[in-house]
Formats: sequence, C-alpha cells, structure tokens
Amino acid sequence: MRHLELDAVIHDATADAVYDGITRFDRYAEFAPHVRSAEVLIAWPEPVGESHWELNFRSGLLRWTEREQFARERLEIAFAQVDGDFESFSGLWTLRQDGGDVRLHFEADFDFGIPSMEGILDPIAERVIKETVAWTVVGLFPGALVADPADQPDPAAAAAITAGA
Repeated sequence: MRHLELDAVIHDATADAVYDGITRFDRYAEFAPHVRSAEVLIAWPEPVGESHWELNFRSGLLRWTEREQFARERLEIAFAQVDGDFESFSGLWTLRQDGGDVRLHFEADFDFGIPSMEGILDPIAERVIKETVAWTVVGLFPGALVADPADQPDPAAAAAITAGA
C-alpha cells in the first residue's frame, strides 16, 4: 500500500469557498493535464457523491469510479474507489481556516495489487496523483502555494503532457 500527502495554502480565501471549488471534480481536466475526464455522477451538495475518472498514465489510461463522503461541517471530503484499476484507492481532503488563508491537506492510499510491479507502477501513480491535485489547486485558486516545492506545478511539464495526449 502506497501513501501520499500534499499540503497547500490558499491565500485570502474562505474554507467554504475552497471546499466548493475542490468539490467541482468536473473542472479538474481544465487544470490538470493528466486528467482525461472526470465525470460527476452525483455531486455536492448531496452528502454522498460519485464520480468516474480517467487519467493519462504511462502509455494508457488509469480508470476508476469513486464514492465521496462530503462532510462540509468538518471541512472534509473522503473518497474511496468502488470500481476500477486499483485494488484499493482511498483518501481524504481536509481544509482548515487559518486567519485569512486556508490550509489544504490531501492524502491518499492506493494499491494496484500487483506486488511484482509495485516498484514501477507505484512511483508513477504517486507522481500523477500529486501533480493532478497540485495543478488543480493552483488552477482553481491562483496564488495558492503547494507546501513542498518539489510538488509545485511546473507549467513546462504540463505543456509537455498536454502535447503528448
């Protein structure tokens, strides 16, 4: 099982506005070049959502359908795969108001269920997922900063991915 985390700060924002933006999964393809499609089947403000994802991954697609648990009162969005290419995939978005800024934390656990390929597939999937989250956060909220500079979106990399798609 692979675990990943990404933190970001959205300046001059409210947690409610960031929450509303993050739940707009249908917009992720606008900002994240790995996202081929994100089809929202059941959306916020329903308490339980569902979406279908396709990400460009290696020379093919990574596909899954996930169920989201929206807990706006706690500023959390939990998700778990219900069908797809992972053996298991789940995670959590959490937000926290910090004065005039919002602290965003994303974490996920995944397993392809192929131990012999874990050394090859897991690092690529981790990079693709983290880049997708980082590009989306920075795209939705211009001026947002990803905490780890290594995770900060690179516009040149995004252009290369888009050109290759």
